[in-house]
Amino acid sequence: MLIVCWSWKGGVGTSVSVAGSALAAAPSGCLIVDLAGDQAAVFGLPESAGPDLAGWLDAAHAPVDGLPRLERAVTDGLALVTGPIGHGMPGERLRLLAEVLSADSRRVIVDAGRLESEGPVPPLVQALMDRADQALLVTRACYLALRRSVGGRPRPTGVILGVEPGRALGTDDVAASVGAPVVARVAIEPAVARAVDAGLLSSRPPRSLVKALKGVVE
Repeated sequence: MLIVCWSWKGGVGTSVSVAGSALAAAPSGCLIVDLAGDQAAVFGLPESAGPDLAGWLDAAHAPVDGLPRLERAVTDGLALVTGPIGHGMPGERLRLLAEVLSADSRRVIVDAGRLESEGPVPPLVQALMDRADQALLVTRACYLALRRSVGGRPRPTGVILGVEPGRALGTDDVAASVGAPVVARVAIEPAVARAVDAGLLSSRPPRSLVKALKGVVE
């Protein structure tokens, strides 16, 4: 299963939602493809100085069986590979990567970070979207975030909604605005922020986060 997650506004919880979904999928095997560059920090890992997806994509003859060498272990059943979205990479290589990831026996979750709601979708993200089983927009019930969803591209198949007390807009309002169903509701709570700040998300993830996102990866 290949899942691509993104947002149209920063600070809505995309990276944490990807991390929580990956932790929910870890018992069956999961790979995070981090195009935004935040997942190592979310899990309290040092930045990698090794090769990443950008180098593999740029090397026209780099073999497919070399991709696993780019992965870093996060916790049992969960690995991470990084690479910037970038532009100008060969389309054939982008499509090959998307094909390989979509055929992986694990759950593969892509953190595409923040995309522009107007203009072209980055080629790597588009290649992954073309193969994705789910394309999930991460947002909060915030007017400023949702106003970008009108006519925004790419179009999601579902929404991961960050739930905050006191918001006037509800789940139905979000689904109607985005034009896709809300597939997970994640409470915005201090326990998640504390786990991330302390680098404990992989070892002591808040149960509420993992439980809320379990349905995304089943």
